[in-house]
Amino acid sequence: MPRPSAPSTPPRASATGRGARTRAAILEAATRVFAVHGYRGGSLAAIAGEAELTQPGVLHHFPSKEHVLMAVLQERDRENVKQLRSGPWHDGGVTALRTLLGLVEDNAIARERVQMFTALVGEGVSAAHPAHDFFVERYAHLRYQLIRALQRGQDAGEFRSDVDMAMIASLVLAAMDGLQIQWLLDDEETMPPRFAVLLDMLVTYLAAEPPAPG
Repeated sequence: MPRPSAPSTPPRASATGRGARTRAAILEAATRVFAVHGYRGGSLAAIAGEAELTQPGVLHHFPSKEHVLMAVLQERDRENVKQLRSGPWHDGGVTALRTLLGLVEDNAIARERVQMFTALVGEGVSAAHPAHDFFVERYAHLRYQLIRALQRGQDAGEFRSDVDMAMIASLVLAAMDGLQIQWLLDDEETMPPRFAVLLDMLVTYLAAEPPAPG
């Protein structure tokens, strides 16, 4: 299954020099606004004010608030995809699962970004939301990549062959999202240690039986 193509968000200004810096400032401002107000409640005026620009200044770089939204989501997605393209992920099996812990650790020091993403996912379940298709494609892609990584563990004899890896992949993603929500609601709910415990339990459950002697 190929990587779903992300919706295009062409900037109107040059992506070099001052234009690139201004564009980055707009995306940072939008992250803060969407984290607090979501897409529906986060106005273009609020984004412009947070970026210390006028609304026409924002629209010089992005044709609409929807384009700002998609650019913010694509930027966050690129950061995660970069990690999942690393060698350890492609090794599959236990090594791939441990790579997910790195993602959780990164998210644990990026609260604002996680809050924004969580707020937008909640809104995005509505088919009328401009990011709905983005989230549908993103989760389908993540599930596919995780299933393949788990199946490589099966192919290598590392994991049991009688387990439905599509089910395991869905459970892992659900746990990651659920831990993020608990953490956002309660600062004392630290994500990485809890996810590490889940991985240990999962690896134990998936471990293939050693071959019988002689």
